[in-house]
Amino acid sequence: MDQKNIAQLGSLEFHARQIVEGFITGLHKSPFHGFSVEFAEHRLYNTGEPIRNIDWKLFGRTEKLFVKRYEEETNLRCQLVVDASSSMYFPVKQNLDFQNPNKLWFSVYSAAALAELMRRQRDAVGLDVFDDDIRIHTEAKLAPVHINMIYSELEKLTQPYNKNAKKTTKATDCLHKIAEMTHKRSLVVIFSDMIDSLESNEQLFAALEHLRYNKHEVVLFHVYDGLLEQKLEFENRPYRFVDLESGDVVKLNPTEVQKRYEEIMKARKDELLRHCYQYQIDYVEADINKLYDQVLTAYLIKRQKLY
Repeated sequence: MDQKNIAQLGSLEFHARQIVEGFITGLHKSPFHGFSVEFAEHRLYNTGEPIRNIDWKLFGRTEKLFVKRYEEETNLRCQLVVDASSSMYFPVKQNLDFQNPNKLWFSVYSAAALAELMRRQRDAVGLDVFDDDIRIHTEAKLAPVHINMIYSELEKLTQPYNKNAKKTTKATDCLHKIAEMTHKRSLVVIFSDMIDSLESNEQLFAALEHLRYNKHEVVLFHVYDGLLEQKLEFENRPYRFVDLESGDVVKLNPTEVQKRYEEIMKARKDELLRHCYQYQIDYVEADINKLYDQVLTAYLIKRQKLY
């Protein structure tokens, strides 16, 4: 983010707070519940206890008062996971803003807005940033100084692409590590283009399954450019395509391969969606051609209706 954009838009923290105002307006209740609990058993109600945990439906069937007991009752822990590999800098631009983002810029501001939402709800927030390894890992905490540190680390990621700093992706390995390092029963929100390698889909799905196996609730924001990356919408002329991670170059006219390319990309996205459904992972299409606050608001409203 250059100084001109900072002057126009304010700090990352300030803008996140602005966006959260938009999230909260019109929602009858928080889309993320303030307590993360897992039902364990019923026990008989003792006179004098608070009545808030009485199971009134069970009372209607048995005419006896039972209290719901929970295995764990604590503030929600949210772990934000941001893919910062070089492929996330696509499309490469020097002047980034809310109307003209790349994938990483879109992910950073989305993560910042969610961090602010969690802060307002008194829920703990942590951050993981990865490329071929985990570069930043912080445990989920509530302290204001911790949230400000998260904003600071995210803002460091908003710099334009540096072609001399190629960062490959090992999403599979990193997600396995995050599954083990993150406190059990956390809400893990991932921002990634889910590009590891063409051969590693099954391993990538296994890493997502690992997160669910460790009792984490997982939300995957699949960040992509719907026009350029998914549909290869370029002018009918020769182009020189450069892999942002390896530096490999391919010269071709995209219209000659567009139909087949679109079929392959759609099949990959459908396969990811199918596996997310299988593992009970919330899959969110995050097309950077839409404003990031619109994508987040649509998801939060949908979640509020479902839960």
